[in-house]
Amino acid sequence: MTQEKTGTAAAENPYAPQMAEVTEVIEETPTIKTVALAPKPVMEFLAGQFVQLTFPGMGEAPFTPSSSPYEPERLEVTILRTGRVTDALHTVKAGDVLGVRGPFGKGYPIDKLAGKEVLVVGGGVGLAPLRALILALFHDIDKIKRMLILYGAREPGELLYRRLYDDWSKRKKTDLRITVDRAAPGWDGNVGVVTTLFDALDVDIANTVAFSCGPEIMLRFVTLGLLEKGFKAEQIYLSMNRRMSCGIGKCGRCNIGPYYLCKDGPDMNYAKIKDYPNVF
Repeated sequence: MTQEKTGTAAAENPYAPQMAEVTEVIEETPTIKTVALAPKPVMEFLAGQFVQLTFPGMGEAPFTPSSSPYEPERLEVTILRTGRVTDALHTVKAGDVLGVRGPFGKGYPIDKLAGKEVLVVGGGVGLAPLRALILALFHDIDKIKRMLILYGAREPGELLYRRLYDDWSKRKKTDLRITVDRAAPGWDGNVGVVTTLFDALDVDIANTVAFSCGPEIMLRFVTLGLLEKGFKAEQIYLSMNRRMSCGIGKCGRCNIGPYYLCKDGPDMNYAKIKDYPNVF
């Protein structure tokens, strides 16, 4: 799959979901599950694009696939329980059928990262959209100079994808650093919010592109911290997936100034949106 390819279902009828069978459900934390789907036909997507996932008779909600865009036959969506639709999605099991619309939005600017250092900063379930970026970069890791992943959660039990950390840490050109807000018995890692990891930020700032996803308050302080370190607004991309509703620019819920995150994002270059009052 090349960076230019996307799925065709959204272009044919953006309102009509296609059917996708649940093939596996992985319990990541007490409140987060990853649901693996097999859409028919296969839904190609770019890392950073999002889909609308439908629980029949209940409704739909937007999610950025957390799986590799190079393996579109297995579409993974990581779901935090936050309300009626996500509660219902947490009850699905292998063999169930859900609806999927999309993909929508634009992907991460992976084509612009050749020769760059890539800084990935995630908080909580915000690591899910970033996982697709991480996996896409693993696929072509020799094209970038280095990837530094900084990730934080409130406590060790809420760390997402713990089953994958050993593999990520062994990847070449990759450095993974984890922190938690509050320690627990047996935790010997860093304690503090994710921006405390900026104290040892050993990247070539002039040659680094940063991507961040997490709660709005985290995005604000990550952005301010990066600017303080010397990053320019043009070097910072923010994943603002939480704001989407309809997914196709009709409801107006996700707009920032003249931009619709569902069409122009959801991953926005901070330089484009920094002067509008509702960024965070």
